[in-house]
Order: sequence, then structure tokens, then C-alpha cells
Amino acid sequence: MTTGHTVEKIGGTTISRADELMDTLFLKSDGDGPYDRVFVVSAFGGITDLLLEHKKSGEPGVYGHFAAAESDLRWSEALDRAAARMGEEHARLLDHAADRQEADEFLRDRIEGARSCLLDLQRLTSYGHFRLSDQMLTIRELLSGLGESHSAKVVTLMLNRRGVDARLVDLSGWRDESHPDLETRLTGAMKGVDFACELPIVTGYAQCREGLMREYDRGYSEVTFAHIAALTGAREAVIHKEFHLSSADPKLVGEDKVVKIGRTDYDVADQLSNLGMEAVHPNAAKILRQAGIPLRVANAFDPGDAGTLILAEVDADPRVEMVTGLPVAALAVHEPDMVGVKGYDAAILEALTRFDVWIVSKASNANTITHYVDPNLKALRRVESAIEKAFPKAEIDIRKVALISAVGRDLLKLEVPARGLRALVAAGIEVLGVHALARGVDVQFLVPEERLKEAVAAIHEALVEAGQG
Repeated sequence: MTTGHTVEKIGGTTISRADELMDTLFLKSDGDGPYDRVFVVSAFGGITDLLLEHKKSGEPGVYGHFAAAESDLRWSEALDRAAARMGEEHARLLDHAADRQEADEFLRDRIEGARSCLLDLQRLTSYGHFRLSDQMLTIRELLSGLGESHSAKVVTLMLNRRGVDARLVDLSGWRDESHPDLETRLTGAMKGVDFACELPIVTGYAQCREGLMREYDRGYSEVTFAHIAALTGAREAVIHKEFHLSSADPKLVGEDKVVKIGRTDYDVADQLSNLGMEAVHPNAAKILRQAGIPLRVANAFDPGDAGTLILAEVDADPRVEMVTGLPVAALAVHEPDMVGVKGYDAAILEALTRFDVWIVSKASNANTITHYVDPNLKALRRVESAIEKAFPKAEIDIRKVALISAVGRDLLKLEVPARGLRALVAAGIEVLGVHALARGVDVQFLVPEERLKEAVAAIHEALVEAGQG
């Protein structure tokens, strides 16, 4: 029997399968019982896309339509679509008619309240004295909170029906006239909760003075989760996913070839976050690391497995823990007069920051600076224009490539740059560059964009499947 409580985060696609998790995860069939845990939940899968915009395609949801057209009601139609989908979710998950009715009424109150708010804003900003742009972040947060309040309510009803004393902890600030900072919001909401005999189901979105979406946008739920773990003194933080944190994407290298990482440190987790792997948000990792709280990444559908434990430090032998790849754009700025002159790097970085371009990696020599960045060509054209204005003589080249990264510890001792290079050459893959920093936490290989999958498979075979030595 363990002592102390845990704080556990469940993402959208996982919480959508809450019915499958009732006995194994929430009720804990291992005999420990359901309590001494806090669950932080995201909206059901796809709901935030409908309320804001599609995370990958950018297709507008309620927020996108409201932002694009201040005078029409396409956003209201989008809100109806989101509400219908949310209703379908709880109708599927809730077995009892009384629970479905309560969820219907809860959803109706939230949706119609949000609709009234947006209509009032639309009327108000029809007058020239009021600017809608001043309220857009507030609208984004309001809409995001709808999805997570709904999922938390539904899961609470499911647990109550099964005899668990589950408590909905709604951090969304719905109809709350106060405007507290994040710490006050969290401590006030958790005050009086008895972990020993109550199971808190907490919204991943927390309304607060700082505005979580201003800094983290849609990564806010893991930051909320980490803050709750730190403020309540959790013995462990847990993120439940639909898969194990493994040495590569099974879809790229095969289910039978990947291995679970099992144990690693926050340094490796930070590298994975920078590469777009959803192990943990880097700000959440920072909060947990500073609080001295270990993080476990577990497969929600494999309850008998301990998952991967992430600690501040791990005393382990050198090894490659993961091979991953992502498409990036190489933004190269060449200027012969750059040698010995300060200001080029700062100006390029300022342009990338101004247009919100995510930087993955960087390389430079005497007269060329190359940033490997998110391949959003629309934003990069704006960056290109800004750099051209600052440095009219510079030659700017933008092209898409793939960045393959081997992540782990003491990789230079394993000769990862040379072994990875040999593997790519043997697979007939052109190598555009190799980056290896002295700390040996990650080694990056640049290859043509269309060879990404083959490159990941080749390097994984050479560095993981063939052994570490």
C-alpha cells in the first residue's frame, strides 16, 4: 500500500474511452481503491478542435468563425455543431437516464451562456468605441473551458453512479465574478478536498488572471496538472496516454521492434518536447522538476505496466532512448559581410519570434545562419520579408527537409553520429547534415523530406535494435 496522493492527467483521446477505463484505471481493480488520487482531464477527443480550430488542419471552429467575421452568425452554427457532438459523447458514455438528463442540462446551461456572451460582445463591438480584438483571448479561454468542464462533469457522473465519491472541481471560472491568479484559483478549488475519501475530477483549463492560453495556448492542461501536483505536494505525477513512451513510433518501425523507455530524466523529456513528441509540456516538466516530483508516463490501457518514470536525474549507462523525426523548414541566411559583425543572429531571431515560428534547431558558420523551424510557409515568407528589409544584401533560402533525432544520454560515447551516418548511407538515404552537441543528449540527422520514415527506421535499427554498444 502506497502513501500520499498522486495527480494524474488524462488527454482527450484517452478520456473519450472513459467507459473502458472505469474498472481498470478509475476504480483500480488491483485492490488499492479509487482514492488518494486527483484526475485532471482534457475535453473529449475532437471537442476543442470544434470549439477553437482544428489543431492540425487549422479548420475554424467557433472561435475561428467568430474571429473571422464579426457580423454574421456562422460561429453560432459552429457552436450548435460542437454542442451536438458533446451531447453525443455523454449519451454514449452515460448508462443511466437520470445521468444523461443531468449532463444535458449542464451542457445546455454552458452552451447557451457562452452564446449569450458572444452575442452581447458582437452587439457591443458594433459601436466604434469597443474593439473586439481586446476580447479575443478571453473568448478563446471561455470556449476552451466549455469542453473540459463537460468532460469532467460526465466522468464525475460515471463515477458517482458506480458508488465512488467523485467531486467535480471546475476551474473554468464559470459565472465567477472574481478574477484570481492561478495559485489562488487552484488552492481555493482544492481546499477542503479529502483525498482519502474523495476523488477530485479537475478541469485541465483554469481561468486565472495570468491567462493560461496567452502563454501556453492549447498546452495549458499539462501546466495546470503540474501546478496542482506541486501545490498539493503529490508524491508522483502521472500522464495517461493511449500508448507507451517507446523508442520510436511503432507505425514507422513496427510494433515488434520498439521498446518501452522505462526510466529516463527530465533532460531527455525536454528534448522530446522540443521535437514535437507529446511526452510532457516543457513548462509542466519544469514545474515538476523544481518541486522534486517524479513523473510517470503510463499507457492507460495497459494498467499492469508501470510505464516510464521520469526523474530529475538518472544514474544509467549511455543509451539511445528514442529515435524520432519531423518535417522542418531550413531557413538559411547567407551574407558574406556577416563575418565578425554582431546583430545578424539577433535580428533573425527577432523576426522568427515576431511571427511565432517554432525553432527546432540551429546551425551557423562564418557567414551563414540556418534555423530549422516549423514548416509554416506563410509565416516563413513574412520572416523572409523582415530579414530582407534588415539585410538587403543577404541571400535567403528556404527549403523543406526532415530532421531525424536520436535522443538519450552520453550519445557521443556510443559513437551515435558515425553509426547513424553509416546506417543512412547503407539505406541509400542522402545525408544533408549531422548535428551533435557536446552534452550528448541528442544527435540530429538532416535528410530529404520524403525520406523521413525510412531514415527513422534505419537509424532505429542501427542504434536500438542492433544494441547500444
